[in-house]
Amino acid sequence: MKATSLFGGVQVFNIIIAIIRSKFVAVLLGPAGMGIMGLLSSTIGIISSLTNFGLGTSAVKDIAAAFGTNDEKRIGIVVTAFRQMVWITGILGLITTAILSQWLSQLTFGNKDYTLAFIWLSVSLLFNQISSGQLVLLQGMRKLQYLAKANLSGSFIGLFITIPMYYLWGVDGIVPGIIGTSLVSLLLSWYFSGKVKVEKTDLSRSQTISEGKNMLRMGFMISLSGLLTVGASYIVRIFISRNGGVEQVGLYTAGFAIITTYVGLIFNAMGTDYYPRLSAVAHDNSLCKRIINQQAEIALLILAPILIAFLIFIKWVVIILYSKQFIDVNDMIYWAALGMFFKAASWSISFVFLAKGVGKIYFWSELAANIYMLIFNLLGYKYWGLTGLGISFLASYFIVLIQVFYISKIKFAFNFDISFIKIFTIQFSLALAGFLTTKYIDQPYNYIWGLALIAISVWQSVKELDKRLGLISILRNYKH
Repeated sequence: MKATSLFGGVQVFNIIIAIIRSKFVAVLLGPAGMGIMGLLSSTIGIISSLTNFGLGTSAVKDIAAAFGTNDEKRIGIVVTAFRQMVWITGILGLITTAILSQWLSQLTFGNKDYTLAFIWLSVSLLFNQISSGQLVLLQGMRKLQYLAKANLSGSFIGLFITIPMYYLWGVDGIVPGIIGTSLVSLLLSWYFSGKVKVEKTDLSRSQTISEGKNMLRMGFMISLSGLLTVGASYIVRIFISRNGGVEQVGLYTAGFAIITTYVGLIFNAMGTDYYPRLSAVAHDNSLCKRIINQQAEIALLILAPILIAFLIFIKWVVIILYSKQFIDVNDMIYWAALGMFFKAASWSISFVFLAKGVGKIYFWSELAANIYMLIFNLLGYKYWGLTGLGISFLASYFIVLIQVFYISKIKFAFNFDISFIKIFTIQFSLALAGFLTTKYIDQPYNYIWGLALIAISVWQSVKELDKRLGLISILRNYKH
């Protein structure tokens, strides 16, 4: 919970920065500009998933294990091998993007107008991979304060670099903005990782391969699953672009930014410490079960009031974050907000596959999930437009939860505790009531009923957190 509060603060700051950035993008570039940005980012994301070998996730476990030995030489060997692989994969991403730039432009936009843009963006893959490597080092060695500072300063400086570019150059400022942000992140991550003293070690090529093969083996599975996720998202964006136009892509990008970026940042805050903590007890199924249930409960207790508030006030949230041009995403967000409850539970379970190092199970589980998510998204948009994408999000994560629950139950004897089931039932019922209130009760009565539901959800969360953490006592002592 301490780590969650630390990175929760970081993520709140990041949310504020993201809100300001999105507002400027919405006003200065409009839905079409946001659509172009979404298409460029998702295309680069696919190449990154192809070439980064999942090192940003897989290496956390290896570095954490080396750090736990307190053996400076061992730490130095693992970190040196990891850093060498980060450079190799980053350069691979750069070269691949530059070579395929013309083809990527044709595939993504239906013309060759963005060939030069992809050539320039290729350098961002190198910057991002090296930056990710430095942040993984900080996470694996539990230097969470440095990690938090790197994230905070990167977001803040990146904002002041990109906004003038959008203002001065409009849509032409998108590519310089992406490159500038990745460069800032690289420099700051390098600075803060340099504060961690690691014994310098010279490794031969064979030693690097020997040390890195476990990272690469697990990372390859993670990379494939990441590629599936980004690839599915890319196909959806292309499908929307072909059938609804680039403005619809912008609306889709904006709508899911609210759910998966702003609300999803809470997952990032919790996951920073959760993954290495779960990895430390991966050998014991009973301890894994306890930690997963604890994490799922905390995730719901934090998320539920936020999601219900979004359900009640989403119209104003969209206007404040973007503009009235983006109102059409409201219905999509209503359904997706309900889906986030199932995502919170499935997210908590799915980390056990990574913690236990069962890469094949993780990959096949992700493959199945991405296949039916893609099918649901395409069908949802075809028949119900943007609203259908929200419905598909809810349906997909409901099935994902069932899937990962039964896999972990069979393989690792996992079960949800009664306390989690109780919390989920109460909070999801309140969210469902908020959904129905927003859809079927006229203004201003929907806000009156909605505020009552938010108050009940907050009260329930505070009560349950107090049972687990003595939250009220902590707050009282903090005041004194």
